[in-house]
Amino acid sequence: MKSVAVTGGGQGIGRGIALAFAKAGYAVSIADPVQDAGEEAAALIRATGGEALYAPVDTSDPEAVTGWVAATIAALGCPHVLVNNAGIMMRKPFLELAVAEFDRVQAVNIRGTFLCSQAFAREMVARKIHGAIVNIASTRATMSEPGTEAYTASKGAIRALTHGMAISLGSHGIRVNCVSPGWIETGDWQFSDRATKPQHSLEDNVQHPVGRVGRPEDVAEACLFLADHASFMTGQNLVVDGGMTVKMIYD
Repeated sequence: MKSVAVTGGGQGIGRGIALAFAKAGYAVSIADPVQDAGEEAAALIRATGGEALYAPVDTSDPEAVTGWVAATIAALGCPHVLVNNAGIMMRKPFLELAVAEFDRVQAVNIRGTFLCSQAFAREMVARKIHGAIVNIASTRATMSEPGTEAYTASKGAIRALTHGMAISLGSHGIRVNCVSPGWIETGDWQFSDRATKPQHSLEDNVQHPVGRVGRPEDVAEACLFLADHASFMTGQNLVVDGGMTVKMIYD
């Protein structure tokens, strides 16, 4: 059985990715700092006959990442796929943004992506596994709202890191791509005690040429495609936004 490691797999887009890979026959290792959410996601996979491991991990911590990698390999074998989904958002006026706040977003979003990629890639290379790494970036890497500079910077860095790793790891048979989601509704994909029912207006939906707001399943399908079916793709950025970023809006 092939296995996948998913960071931030306890809630939201990450939970959707973890469950989709389990449905596709993968054993799943979930890293998430929120223990109740991570354990619940792993239990959902086991309840459908899948195999899952959960570990409480802050992906910005090198020791925590090393421990997760070791636990994953011991329980599930070396993953064939890594999905770097863990990320945090900071909304704060740019002129009030503290250095420590900016740094924390970079630590989780880009440093975490680097640490997990390097740690798992070393194991893949040692075992001659021709695997895939999928990084979750964002359409915010190229478009912004006020007060999102820390998050936007981290997602732009993830896109750049993706093509850099694709070149460095290509000779080892490891493909590296990223997915840039647009507006993805995750309210009903949170820990069960905090989940909410999505409510979208007509205006919300028609912003998207496909006629609806995105769902975690949409991002998960893109990740599965890049992992299992895109053998001639590496260093690429796959936009999953329902066409929102190519639609001109005149108000």
